[in-house]
Amino acid sequence: MVRLLIFLAALALAAWGLTWLSDNPGVVTVVWRGVEYKVSLMLALGVVATAAVALTIVWGVLRFVFNIPSLVTLAARARRREKGLLALSRGMIAVGAGDARAAAKHAADAGRLVAHEPMTKLLRAQSAQLAGDREGAVAAYNAMLEHHETHGLGLRGLHHEARRSGDHEAALQYAMRANAHAPAAWAGQAVLDDRARRGDWAGALATVDSNAAARLIDKPTANRWRAVIKTAMAEEAMERDPKAALALAQEACRLAPTLVPAAAICGRLMAGAGDYRRATKILENAYAQTPHPDLAAAYLKVRHGDSTGDRLGRARTLARVAPNDPESMLTIGRAALEAHDQDAARAAAAPLIASDSPRGRPTRRVCLLLADIEESEGHLGAVREWLARAARAPRDKAWVADGVISEKWAPVSPSGTLDAFVWRTPDERLAPYIEPPPVEPEVPPAPPEIAAPVAPQVVEPARRAPPSPAPAPRAGVMIDPAAMAPDDPGPGEPPVENRDFPLYASE
Repeated sequence: MVRLLIFLAALALAAWGLTWLSDNPGVVTVVWRGVEYKVSLMLALGVVATAAVALTIVWGVLRFVFNIPSLVTLAARARRREKGLLALSRGMIAVGAGDARAAAKHAADAGRLVAHEPMTKLLRAQSAQLAGDREGAVAAYNAMLEHHETHGLGLRGLHHEARRSGDHEAALQYAMRANAHAPAAWAGQAVLDDRARRGDWAGALATVDSNAAARLIDKPTANRWRAVIKTAMAEEAMERDPKAALALAQEACRLAPTLVPAAAICGRLMAGAGDYRRATKILENAYAQTPHPDLAAAYLKVRHGDSTGDRLGRARTLARVAPNDPESMLTIGRAALEAHDQDAARAAAAPLIASDSPRGRPTRRVCLLLADIEESEGHLGAVREWLARAARAPRDKAWVADGVISEKWAPVSPSGTLDAFVWRTPDERLAPYIEPPPVEPEVPPAPPEIAAPVAPQVVEPARRAPPSPAPAPRAGVMIDPAAMAPDDPGPGEPPVENRDFPLYASE
């Protein structure tokens, strides 16, 4: 709209000028080689305008003719750049597809056509990595350090190459250089992982603070990692300095109230200091968020002089915090068994083995608890039954990180990642494989020992045990089948060592 108004204004101005010239005619006199020429003003202006247009056209043609070599050079450069960018694009696609030969070919083409592009250096490094040429990759990343735009990218590539080769010291140095050059999330995380892997908790805590100050991590994550580091420091200081360990554990609980190890350590240390009320409150609050065996064990042992009956009462009190969780039922069942109250133990475990239980099959700890209950009542056949079921039962919750199952929490995973362990049910594929007992294909499996006793003629007289006031030699176990657990243990008996599965990770 503005341009239209300007054009109309210029057109009106030109019309007004022509009108003024027509109203004020004049004569222009030109003397050329002694001859005097007189023309009107309008004609003179027209001749001047025509001459200006003609000179402009001639100048443009001459300029185009003289610029033809430059234009040819620019066109060649444009075609060269276009081919280089196409090679870069195809090379990146080849790297993503895992085609090392095509990636190397396109990287060579890009290096010949557009060697000055930063992406060319990156493609060269990645194609070398894909081909397994570590020296070529390191050389490409070192070349990136010469330019400001690719300096950080080169340091990150050198950091990854150093970690692949196992040179953690060099990897740390590259990460620290990158963090000093321009703070980046990967560099801060790499420094933190190295400090945590080495157990340098003071350095790890300082790194978390610096990363949080640079806004590389958000505040909730920073508080969580601070709590994990302080918990690790408290765990190390529990024996030599309980007071300092208690202060660290309290700070960790304040930063992350749901962190199970921090609450367990804090509860134990407070109970050891005689502050039973605060220890009970901290453990109950943490158990309400995450029912965990360590919290239950610390809660039952808050008062060291309590009897087994008192611990059973405390177990029932703790179960009210999370009444529907299997951990509460297991805690009551184990405490009742220690108090020699088999009926209460069976009643606590009954919902965990019911056929319509939403939890499915009983887990390993449930089977082992029932085996202990049967053993306390002298039902040996049922003990073997539950032990056999424990060998095939689903796993209970455990600390899982990097595909590793651990009964004990650790602040750092096997790969060196801080706060990687998660309390969850492990995948079945992570569970250790249990080799079944060998069975001869020709001979059918023998029936369980609940079958009829072995006939006397099978036992040779020379192998009979000497007479003693103890019960008769074992030729079979007679047990009422109605008193047996529902499942068949199978043809083989599992080793007795499987019963050493701890109820609490702290035991």
